[in-house]
Amino acid sequence: MKIGQLAKNVDIDIQTLRYYESQGLLNEPNRLENGYRDYPIESIQRLQFIKKAKLVGFTLKEIKELLAIQVTKDEHTCQEVKNFTQVKLDEINQKINELSEIKSALQKIHTSCCGGNETAAHCSILQALEN
Repeated sequence: MKIGQLAKNVDIDIQTLRYYESQGLLNEPNRLENGYRDYPIESIQRLQFIKKAKLVGFTLKEIKELLAIQVTKDEHTCQEVKNFTQVKLDEINQKINELSEIKSALQKIHTSCCGGNETAAHCSILQALEN
């Protein structure tokens, strides 16, 4: 299957497919006599795996590690994969906490501002950011 067909089948940009290939996420396909890439049908499943893993927050580096486990499933345990996802959950929870703190601080300085038409010379938001 040519790269354009593969891209259309999985709704991914051709440049993205080339990037995935260059990063080792997608195996380099055979080349036809005319030099075109000839992807095997299994590439569709692999790309769908990548897309789903990205949707749940995994980075491309993490996806590469998951793909390595997927290829050698019999050599790994479910616990290994669960531990892998737990690390990601911990990272996401940390980010949520950090964003919550940022939101709270921003809400506080936003609420303290009168929002009137006077000059910003004494704006409480600017003062809070300066101090």
